This record gives sequence, C-alpha cells and structure tokens, in this order.
Amino acid sequence: MNDSLRTQALVTVDEPRAFGRVAVLLGGSSAERDISLLTGAAVHAALVERGVDAQQVDATGDFVTTLMDGGFDRVWIALHGRGGEDGKLQGLLDSLGIPYTGSGVLGSALAMDKIRTKQVLEASGLPTPRWAQIAAPDDCSEVAESLGLPLFIKPAREGSSIGMSKVDNVQDLHSAWQRAAASDSAVLAECGVDGPEYSASILKGRALPLIRIDISSSFYDYDAKYLSDATRYACPCGLEPAMEQRYQALALQAFQAVGAAGWGRVDFMVDAQRNEPLILEVNTVPGMTTHSLVPMAAAAVDIDFADLVWQVLETSFGSANRARQGGASDAA
Repeated sequence: MNDSLRTQALVTVDEPRAFGRVAVLLGGSSAERDISLLTGAAVHAALVERGVDAQQVDATGDFVTTLMDGGFDRVWIALHGRGGEDGKLQGLLDSLGIPYTGSGVLGSALAMDKIRTKQVLEASGLPTPRWAQIAAPDDCSEVAESLGLPLFIKPAREGSSIGMSKVDNVQDLHSAWQRAAASDSAVLAECGVDGPEYSASILKGRALPLIRIDISSSFYDYDAKYLSDATRYACPCGLEPAMEQRYQALALQAFQAVGAAGWGRVDFMVDAQRNEPLILEVNTVPGMTTHSLVPMAAAAVDIDFADLVWQVLETSFGSANRARQGGASDAA
C-alpha cells in the first residue's frame, strides 16, 4: 500500500486487545531525544491507562532485536527528528512487517526535509514564504539581496527549531548559516513573515481547531516551544469561522501534498499586509508533551489525551505492510 492510500485507513478500535502488543518507540539518538522521551512516556502512560499492552522501547543500541523478539504487533512512533521521523524507521518497520502509526516512508522523508517540502508545496500551487538554499557561506550576501531581511535560517532536516536563527542584519547572516550548517549540510533561508502564527493539527483525515501562537521572544524557537511559560496559545484562535475553515482546508492540502497520513501538524503564518496564509512546514510526529499543540487542539473538540493517543494508534491499521495482521482489511 502506498502512502496516499494510508490516508484512507479510518479504523475504529473498541477493545484494547485488538491492538495486540504495542511498542512505544521513543528516545533515539537525534537532537530531539529529550523531547521524544517526554512524548513517549506520556503516550505509554495513556495507553496503559486505556488497558493497552504497551512497552517503552528506546530506539538506541540493538533496538531492532528487541522489536523482532518482543512479539510486538504494532509500533506507536514517538521519535522526533532524524532516524524516527524521516522515513528511515518507517522503512525498517515495513521491512519487518510491523504496522506503525502515522505517515509512511515517502511522507515522512518529504516532510522532514524542509527544502523538499517547499518544492512540493510550490509544485502543488500552495503558498509558502519565499526561500533559497544557502549551499556555501559565499552565498549569504546574494541570498540576503535576493530575499531581503529579516530572514529565518534553518537546517533543512531538523525539527523543534534546532539550529534555527532569525537574522535582521546582514552582518549576522554568516554566523546564522554556521549555526544551521552545524546541524545539517543543507541550509534553508526563508523570508520572515509579519503576521500571526497558527498551527493546524491533523487527525485521521480532519483538521482540528486552529491554535494561534503568541510569543514573547523574537520567534517560536526551542525555548518558546518547550520551556517558556510566556508563550500563549489561543484556541479558539479568534478567526471568523469561514476563515478558520479556509485555513484548515489549506493545511489538509499541504499535509496530503507531501504524502503525510494518519496524524500530524501543519504550521503557517498569515502575512498581515496581504492577509495571505503561508505554509511553513509539515510535522509528521509532533510532540505530545505538556507544551504540545496537538493535545491542545484535540481538547478543544473534547478529545482527551488518552483518547487522542488511542486514535493515533488506530492509524497503525493503515501501515503498508500488515503481515502480522494476516492481511486485515483497512475497512472500519
């Protein structure tokens, strides 16, 4: 089953035993390990609370043997960043025949790569801020002249704003490139957008209520996302219903364009001068911590955390390789 067909899997499970034994893959060795540990612990506790036979598995060392010998029927992927969110783990699980939550190989790989995401969005006619790749430090001045300031400089394949900088002065551009390049050889420069930021959580084919993000810092960086109590989240987001529905539809388009499926999050900003939404990125394994956006959006439609975790686990019935399920149908 290809990634596009994974979006059709809208299975509803009534009994915890129907999931079988579940591995909650967490931790790993990416730069987002600490956040993954928090996500995985919260997910595991919620599954156990709901009666699911779940075990935490840290994706370090010989975790593949643990998966193969542990009698697991499916995996709840709680890994953020490289090795867990970029298609590599999804390909491994496909090869092992173990169903898993969320997007498949293609959707995971595309969404993790900000440059490829930009290219797919543009090819699909979807709005995104103007951008350029900085291949070498000598490109910095040319990129600044082409795009203008301010700019956001980002590693192409990192999450949680790791290695990201906001540049308001051209003399700071080189150091921002160095910081990003320390995390990834591919570096993206993106035009700054003057306007509010929103997040659209996606769950089983629908967009949940939007969240408006109000920050006290210069941009929504790692501290603002996970550590600061000064960041404010508005849900309801304050938009007129028709406008919110328009933005939700746009988020779903972006999610589907990169081949993502099951659950995730689409972040965008609205250009205040043009009143135009501009898609920033697609996340296929968003955080599930106390500061995370998907649980907030789910709560707005009376989906508590344990039920949200359960519904995400239901997306594992859409996995490409279902050998351990005996070829069970995707039909609900």
